Amino acid sequence: MRFKKSGLFGAGMAVIVAATVQVAAHTPTTTVQQDFEAAAALDAKGDKAAALAAWEKLESRTKPGSRSRGVALVRKSAALFKLDRSDDAVIAARGGLALLPAADPTLAEDRWRAYYDLGIIAQNALDYAGAGDAYRSAEAAGDTPSLKAASILALADVSTFTNPAVADAALARIDALAKTVSVDAVLKADIARRHAILLLNRGSYEPARLYAVEAVKQLGGMTSKTDLRDVSARSDAAIASLLAGKSEDARRYMAMTGAGRLTKGEFDPAVQMDVPPCGGEADLRPADMAVVEFTIGDDGIVRNVSPIYAAGGGAVALDFARAVRDWSWTPEQAKALPTFFRYNVRVEMRCSTLFERPSIGKFLDADMAAWLESKGLSLPAEERGADAVAVVSQRAALATAEAKTGPNSIATLPSLYQLINNAVVGREETNALARRALAIAEAQGAPAIARLPLEISVRETASADIWKNGAYARAVTPLLSMPVYANDPKSRATILLLIAESTRSRSRRAVLLQQVVDVTGLAANDPMRVGALIRLASLQQQAGDTAMARTTFDQSGLSASQCAILDAPPRLVSAGGVFPNEAMAWGFEGLTKTQFDVGADGKVINQRAVLSYPPFVFTKAGVQTMAGARYTKTYRPDGGVGCGGLSQNVRFRLPG
Repeated sequence: MRFKKSGLFGAGMAVIVAATVQVAAHTPTTTVQQDFEAAAALDAKGDKAAALAAWEKLESRTKPGSRSRGVALVRKSAALFKLDRSDDAVIAARGGLALLPAADPTLAEDRWRAYYDLGIIAQNALDYAGAGDAYRSAEAAGDTPSLKAASILALADVSTFTNPAVADAALARIDALAKTVSVDAVLKADIARRHAILLLNRGSYEPARLYAVEAVKQLGGMTSKTDLRDVSARSDAAIASLLAGKSEDARRYMAMTGAGRLTKGEFDPAVQMDVPPCGGEADLRPADMAVVEFTIGDDGIVRNVSPIYAAGGGAVALDFARAVRDWSWTPEQAKALPTFFRYNVRVEMRCSTLFERPSIGKFLDADMAAWLESKGLSLPAEERGADAVAVVSQRAALATAEAKTGPNSIATLPSLYQLINNAVVGREETNALARRALAIAEAQGAPAIARLPLEISVRETASADIWKNGAYARAVTPLLSMPVYANDPKSRATILLLIAESTRSRSRRAVLLQQVVDVTGLAANDPMRVGALIRLASLQQQAGDTAMARTTFDQSGLSASQCAILDAPPRLVSAGGVFPNEAMAWGFEGLTKTQFDVGADGKVINQRAVLSYPPFVFTKAGVQTMAGARYTKTYRPDGGVGCGGLSQNVRFRLPG
């Protein structure tokens, strides 16, 4: 059995009968069945736009609420999905599924296809919880071993980072399935890879290594003939071998991925390539680390982002992946990279301590908690990394509150709010919960700042494409015109700050941040104002205006220890470090982005790597290079840190 992660698995067997045709003003020249066959032929041909038009035509000829309308909608959804119209595809799929009888075996493939596409859409948006829900439904709908295998593997993939117990159970099912049918080498490799990645993320490195090596073997071993499956499988084996203490094996597998061994040019850092800040919504910590895989398109846009491994848990992995999704290369940079080497790129990442930002969400949580407390209710404290466990008790608490006081009572709000913010609850369910909670809060006369997190949740979960450039701003900006928020200084400042956070243009972000600072009636020490000042100072320093950055940061009222804000960076006098012998022997090149402080004596301290390509190869060498660096001395009255929070890329090039 071989399958691809795509929207279509064959033409399907559904047949639309003429009995469902609505009476038209004139007699159609074709029958509904003929239209169905024509649309299916266009699908098979790969003519995306024409296929969509054909399915829409068929939709218009079927009776609303009928089985045939359901088939047309599901097929239309698949066409929309291929055209990257994710939100429209979700609407069509949900509408179609509601009309397809679950007990009708002739519709099994259509039902499977709709659920599977919904899973891919959610997974591409890094909504792994929603993807898991869709893949579970796809598994139930699939009526062949091939369809079930595709669903189970996809479920194991996303559940590794949301609920490992579900991934465990899924892999047990596919292992059992593989014993009952003929399985080709590619599927065996895919199954082994999923086992390896789950075990890696559980810290079981040697068992993970054995599975990863088996995947490489199933794909033909360490031959010079390499495709993208080989690249990913060998990279898995390299990571597992390194973590299992078999460094020589790790280098050998990594060398055979091609990473760090470009046939021409070198791997340029992206023009936008920020690692996520420590703290923030995911509570990232300096010790957290992740390996993320992605593809660079011809246009320089990052696609197909997925976490591979994380030391810190699934939420950590997904937060790093979201940061990678915002990276950009110029088209010229992308074209300079050999095409093969732009696919399945992997990097090792850690969070940045340069500008630790106050978490906007945490402040909104506090405002919601304060209002609930005034109503005699409490918001339980959030436990880091426990969402998959907590969701069970949160759902139970909601059911209890509903049974006691009704589904629309204020007593349901604490549980609703927890579920809205639970990472294992999918986007569509979150949207429904947020709408319900917002209606309750409004009915209870909640103040603007307590309504706002619910309003924000409604808008940011309304679209699967909210992550695309400008989409978040378009969704949230209308709130600034709503009197309830426009007339509340704290709410207005929060909305502006959230929009600024999502804006890639530095100049536009600076304008928005200044608007936060200038909000009339906002307290000088309000967290949103302080957060805006910190961010604005960072942008001013990046623009080379150190004096303005210092002035802006001083307005925040915070103590400052970062020279990127307080003073001009000291000049680099010399750098230490050597090219790693192993990397030299295997012909690797690469880069490491480091962060560090500089003492008043010019010596580097607190050095750490935050980004490495290829993963693990140059991380230690990059840190050692900066450890041996020397900067010009800086006067400080206390003799302490002369400059905190510097960043430097370290390139490793082979001679010649």
